[in-house]
Amino acid sequence: MTVTDEAIEKIKGMIVTGALRPGDRLPKESELAAELGLSRNSLREAVRALSLIRILDVRQGDGTYVTSLDPQLLLEALSFVVDFHRDDTVLEFLAVRRILEPAATAMAADRIAEAELDALGAQLDALGADPSVEELVAADLEFHRRIVQASGNSVLCSLLDGLSGPTTRARVWRGLTQESAVSRTILEHRAILAALRDRDGEAARSWATVHVASVEHWLRSTL
Repeated sequence: MTVTDEAIEKIKGMIVTGALRPGDRLPKESELAAELGLSRNSLREAVRALSLIRILDVRQGDGTYVTSLDPQLLLEALSFVVDFHRDDTVLEFLAVRRILEPAATAMAADRIAEAELDALGAQLDALGADPSVEELVAADLEFHRRIVQASGNSVLCSLLDGLSGPTTRARVWRGLTQESAVSRTILEHRAILAALRDRDGEAARSWATVHVASVEHWLRSTL
């Protein structure tokens, strides 16, 4: 373990034990370094690292604070990691999405408001029967984001938001190369919406699984 890693672990320990709580201001650098038995330089590096993953908030001229530690805030760091994905890991991202998104869709069946169902229906109607691939992919991202939001689980929402980036290119490429991709996507969206209107969580889960798996299966066949 490097001295910076040790410093990170010690600050983490203070937060986990409650010595530092969400919103608390950290002691002055010299005081905290002495208290933790660290050099000021290693403490500074640890603070910089923890600020990158939204655990600490460094405010110039004011001090360093523990953030709210809200799951949505902390999971924003996931998008940073996801941005560095390799093309050969897209299938792995799709597999994770296939596990999480159907669960979120099933949860939404009990919670989604009628007004939101109407808005989703209007979105599908506005898209028409023959949208461009770019229009379809943008609508697809928005359709699923709104349903996942309706699940009421902010952690799931943040995770799936972070995972959507690497799969976008695969969705566009499928739309350009697979003849039935556009009509099939619209059909599956309407089936998901119908299941949500019926408050049928299992049907919603099944259609969401079919929907995500269809992109995954197409991508496997092209590799």
